[in-house]
Amino acid sequence: MDIDGILLDTEDRMEKALASLEREFAKLRTGRATTALVDGIKADYYGTPTPISQMASVAVPDSRTITIQPWDKGGISVVEKAILKSDLGLTPINDGRLIRINIPPLTEERRKELVKISRKYGEDAKVAIRNVRRDANDSLKKLEKDKTITEDEQKKAEADVQKLTDRFVAETDKKCAAKEKEIMDI
Repeated sequence: MDIDGILLDTEDRMEKALASLEREFAKLRTGRATTALVDGIKADYYGTPTPISQMASVAVPDSRTITIQPWDKGGISVVEKAILKSDLGLTPINDGRLIRINIPPLTEERRKELVKISRKYGEDAKVAIRNVRRDANDSLKKLEKDKTITEDEQKKAEADVQKLTDRFVAETDKKCAAKEKEIMDI
């Protein structure tokens, strides 16, 4: 692999770390209803664990309610059980054809707890980005050791990797700050 290949791979892996952070943030309950809250829940549908979004239409009619309407009427109890088993701590209301989930407002204590969790997710993303940087620098050192590139080329490429790292860490900080603000907004 050449320098350009290493830099492209590094950028791609750092973008994936950022995308993973966004997925974690989407699952984090902020007191607002969002379909992402039920994305990770799988219901036992005819013996197969199936994501709720693949067996029902999920909608957010207002900021405090999620509605789930299974396409198959027999799946309504399965979806309800899956939501109860999930770690969301939400209670579904089943009216026979539609499941409603009311999102209660968050307490101040719970908001602070969620901010701590979001900071942990942000820190995990930064660690992943730094690990990618380390891997890229190791690859560059190996190329220099094998006499494929010169020492000057290695130093310049390492500086480019550091610029990428700085850019993605700054982006992570920005996303974390936005998520904290979203959690603390009442």
